Amino acid sequence: MTSWKVIPGLLRVAIVLLRYRLDELVDATHLFRPLKFVRPLLGRPVVDVRPLLRGARIRLALNELGPIFVKAGQILSTRRDLVPADIADELALLQDQVPPFPGDEARAIIERELKLPVEKLYASFDPVPLASASISQVHAATLHDGRAVVVKVLRPRINERIARDVSLLHSLGEMAQRWHPNADKIRPLDAVAEVEKMLENELDLQREGANASLLRRNFISGVDLYVPEVHWELTTAGVLTLERVNGLSSDDIAAIDAAGIDRKQLAAKGVRLFYEQVFRDNFFHADAHPGNIWVDATRAHEPRFIALDFGIMGSLPEADQYWLAQNFIALFERDYARIAKLHVDAGWMPSSVRLDELEAAVRTVCEPYFTRPLSQISLAELVVKLFQTARRFELTLQPQLILLQKTLLNIEGVGRLLDPDIDIWAVAHPVLKRILRERYSPLRTLREVRKRIPEWFHNAPQWPDLVRDAMRQVAAGEQKLLHDADHLLHQRKLVRRMLEVAGSLLLGTTLIVCATVMWTFGHHQNPWVPLGMGAGGLLSFVNGWMRR
Repeated sequence: MTSWKVIPGLLRVAIVLLRYRLDELVDATHLFRPLKFVRPLLGRPVVDVRPLLRGARIRLALNELGPIFVKAGQILSTRRDLVPADIADELALLQDQVPPFPGDEARAIIERELKLPVEKLYASFDPVPLASASISQVHAATLHDGRAVVVKVLRPRINERIARDVSLLHSLGEMAQRWHPNADKIRPLDAVAEVEKMLENELDLQREGANASLLRRNFISGVDLYVPEVHWELTTAGVLTLERVNGLSSDDIAAIDAAGIDRKQLAAKGVRLFYEQVFRDNFFHADAHPGNIWVDATRAHEPRFIALDFGIMGSLPEADQYWLAQNFIALFERDYARIAKLHVDAGWMPSSVRLDELEAAVRTVCEPYFTRPLSQISLAELVVKLFQTARRFELTLQPQLILLQKTLLNIEGVGRLLDPDIDIWAVAHPVLKRILRERYSPLRTLREVRKRIPEWFHNAPQWPDLVRDAMRQVAAGEQKLLHDADHLLHQRKLVRRMLEVAGSLLLGTTLIVCATVMWTFGHHQNPWVPLGMGAGGLLSFVNGWMRR
């Protein structure tokens, strides 16, 4: 129920919505309809909004409502499953820029967080910020060893401000959920929950530092992507100290050309980096717009990117990562039947979906694209249209996949800006096949099996009890269904199949464990013995796994 404390805020929101002629949103709540009659008294926006589309009017209204609403709009622009495409495109244009707070306050926050005077922490500290946003601002500083750093500081009392505004957003979401005729499609409470979660993450600068640290470790060579170093001794939840880097914005084509950098080589490298982050490391930068992706101006001979701002990162469950990779491969190879089957096998669609109808829908979307030269096909645009088509077949996707879709749009946008003639397909296909070949190779599988052997030994005593309990459940089910002979026959086949699968898995596991023990402790004279035993165990295990 709406708290009385948020009523003034709700009235302010309603007035701004009315001023920007967002009547459909106000009508949806019913609460503020009477205010439409006093619209002439509310003043006019700085621009004439009557000819503007709804997305542009929403963007301008959020700008007027303030920085937290701007941040909420930016976050929602990444959730195209919750927000219509025309509105999401406009929300992505929101600029998170607010007046800075005084440098003395920044010093006080740093000293409170790090428990020492600024002079002892840094050799120099510039009180004038380099940049200021709704959640934090950034100051230049120098360490006592002479290294240049940037210090990111949370705004004073930002936690209280966000808590108040999130409470207001919850009230708006509850009213929209209750009154909006399309609430089941818009899902306003889900949208508010997503904003709240992302804001909560951005309020923890130590989390952002951990994101930067992991991404730096994944690309430790720094040949293709450079990630600034985190100075952990000068980092807390409220302060983040990073190595200061210099570069060119990836959309500053004139400066990149002036630096003598091969843009075609750079664009191809950007596409490869995306697939390596997603499918090799399962950890990707999910806010990869040109402001956060710079180009190293000192590396004309071997261009590389510089990553900034690690507040929004993405990863996928291992199963979704595998199914998504297989879908990409099938898309590259125009295997529409496989795409349809993969969507059902992945659990993204109910098993009742007719595969022939889904295949026809996929073909209808893809074939018009393949009449063009591959260099003119937008992979990101095609993926978006496939997801939209699949929703007609009750597609269920996790937020991470939607975030990935948005990142793909960003990366392809940067790539085509650098090289308008880039053939995304020719670059991406071999990279993805190589990553999958390495990721799912027999050698990697054996290494994973070896890692899990201690866990298997730990759980082995429980296996007989689990099998016995499963048999009892099946037997109880059979007794209840004796009246249905066909169903009973089906249950017996299931029991037989389960026993066969359990036998294959148990035999395979046993052989692999024995082979690993023999190899590890040297209880063999001929190395082919444990190798052969391990290969036989792996085949038995895979056979059981495939038949499960």
